[in-house]
Amino acid sequence: MSPGTPATQAQSPAAADPVFNRRLREALAAPAEAAAVIDFWREAGLTRWFAKDAEFDRALRDRFLTAYETARRGELFKWTASPEKTLALLILLDQFPRNAFRGTRRMYDTDPLALGVARAAVDAGYDLKGPPDLQLFFYLPFGHSDQERSAELAGRLGEPSLSNAKRHHDIIHRFGRFPHRNVILGRMMTEKEQRFLDEGGFAGYGRACRPRPRRRRS
Repeated sequence: MSPGTPATQAQSPAAADPVFNRRLREALAAPAEAAAVIDFWREAGLTRWFAKDAEFDRALRDRFLTAYETARRGELFKWTASPEKTLALLILLDQFPRNAFRGTRRMYDTDPLALGVARAAVDAGYDLKGPPDLQLFFYLPFGHSDQERSAELAGRLGEPSLSNAKRHHDIIHRFGRFPHRNVILGRMMTEKEQRFLDEGGFAGYGRACRPRPRRRRS
């Protein structure tokens, strides 16, 4: 520093701004964090994606809770600039809470956000440009909220995804909601819904869903 130069001139106002610094750190960390989400999820594989596994739920929560809360506040929409990062965002918004908050109302907190991101992603063709082995996760938000679109998109994966999507559609058409969510959400159960659950009810969408290879869009 030159003699007589004020210390405050040693750094720019922007560099001294804590908000600027936080956003800079987030921008630099975003690609690595998005990749970490995808790598973690891919390594977990089908046997853990749709199973009740307390150890896996805890590991997922410990590793990505901060990222999830950031996404829940709407602060990770910048990830939608690419198919891969959009996929990571969808996993955070749609899959993470179902594992991390299993059996609580928080399981469904970010379903509306996930559906909005999924709609934009599919409209942009991201589902056909992202990782083929994880293509299913572009579509699951529709199965949780938008049954008409879910059945349509499941056709891109073939069986058994298509049959499961149609089953979701039939349940919503029959009851207007998913009966298996009633207890968690504090809703009154109708006699028809209780009978449906007693007879086997909702067995889950994903356990039989295996991602199928498909061609990339040119």
